[in-house]
Amino acid sequence: EALGYIDGEEPSRSGHYVAYAFLVALETAMRAGEILSLSREKVFEKRVRVKGKNGDLRDVPLSAEARSLLSVLLAMEPDKAAPLFKVSSASVSVLFRKACRKKGIEDLTFHDTRHDAITRLAKKLEVLDLARMVGHRDLRSLMIYYNETADSIADRLD
Repeated sequence: EALGYIDGEEPSRSGHYVAYAFLVALETAMRAGEILSLSREKVFEKRVRVKGKNGDLRDVPLSAEARSLLSVLLAMEPDKAAPLFKVSSASVSVLFRKACRKKGIEDLTFHDTRHDAITRLAKKLEVLDLARMVGHRDLRSLMIYYNETADSIADRLD
């Protein structure tokens, strides 16, 4: 809301692109840099190909919601190599912080979407599939991002 996002509407301002990136991050657990690097040539029917932090290429599966979000951007950009997100990494950080302040949200960063997404995806995917999706070779690294509460885990045991 603070970024001016309207579901299904084509982005026309930097804040709109930040909102789209935020929503894609929540669906995919991708880092901001990975999302901002997306172009038409890196988007396939049910996945995107990104270069991770370690420099390795990986295919990230897309949920129906992520595909829907990206389809809006794909419809706007005919150039195969042009970035789908028309915003810089620095702008993402600044605009995200401003939107959080505007809504009275403290201690939230764009990167926190990775923690949230991994925790939610862990309920749907086997641990090895999750590690592959988010680009972790070491399960200890994955545990840094997995932030499920004991109460939530207990609810699943019932």
